[in-house]
Amino acid sequence: MARPLRIQYPGAYYHVTCRGNERKDIFLDAQDENIFLEKLSLSIDTYNVSLLTYVCMPNHFHLLVTTPEGNLSEFMRHFNISYTSAFNRRHRRAGHLYQGRYKAFLIDSDNYLLAVSRYIHLNPIRIKAFSDKPVKEKWDALLKYKASSLLGYFTAGKRKDFVNYTIVLDYMGGDNRKGWQAYRRFMKWGIEQEIENPLELGKGNGIVGEADFIQWIKEKFLSKEASKREQPALRELRKEFKPEELIDHFVHLLKKDQRDICQRGKRSLERTMLMELLYRFCQISQPEIGRLVGGIDYSAVSQARKRLQVRLKREPKLKKRFDKLSEQLLQLSRGKI
Repeated sequence: MARPLRIQYPGAYYHVTCRGNERKDIFLDAQDENIFLEKLSLSIDTYNVSLLTYVCMPNHFHLLVTTPEGNLSEFMRHFNISYTSAFNRRHRRAGHLYQGRYKAFLIDSDNYLLAVSRYIHLNPIRIKAFSDKPVKEKWDALLKYKASSLLGYFTAGKRKDFVNYTIVLDYMGGDNRKGWQAYRRFMKWGIEQEIENPLELGKGNGIVGEADFIQWIKEKFLSKEASKREQPALRELRKEFKPEELIDHFVHLLKKDQRDICQRGKRSLERTMLMELLYRFCQISQPEIGRLVGGIDYSAVSQARKRLQVRLKREPKLKKRFDKLSEQLLQLSRGKI
């Protein structure tokens, strides 16, 4: 059977997990967990990967990562070999540590990043021993669980220097007291409601996302045309612009002032088109886009983009205008105009 296709591109987000061979433990004590995190930190630095959340369970682990250089496979190969070698040396054993290759789901960050981060952090209590326990006991157990990035989301004093807390907290109001408290409430709500596993959405295609994100992935990587262009290894999708460059080009093409387009509180069509173009060409998150176009909340960016997509389907003239702007930006990126 052929291996599942690995979709890789700069700025992609993934949930990654590995289970012990024959479901055996991959952490025998706290020292193993420390070595695991040390090797993880080194691999993160080597491959310029950003780690958002993690949890170590006795016989498996979960990671939420983003890859600015589109190199998940290289990163995971290096990391898994590093930890396996260290584990084998320490415990005087040989052979495979993991059950096959790592498993990865591609994540639609703007719609499922929060849900996946919570799912990872809830893993220590998503076991049979806690199935009938009251909410308070589950919560207390999470607060005592050391092999997890969770506590760093509640207080700066519990943070690991190799974890990027800001990306997730941006969706909760920022990396500040307000954001920490919001994430704490978000976690508690997940325990009280007994939420479902968001990764169930990825079964079959390996993508956890909304319909528009899945369609974008299929068109970019899984269509026949993309296969001809990208095979045999689905070459990395390079960013066309840095966000600041795209904004400069956009205001130049419209012959308008950036401050006018991005004025706080303004809901202009031009600003909404700029949001959509930043999302498509620069592959940055909606909180980042919100900061660039006047300091608005990510949910406002999402709602504005959805309204624009509806209008683009209904209004041929608007779609023609938007497509023309897109093509002009592409030509600018290639130095043709």
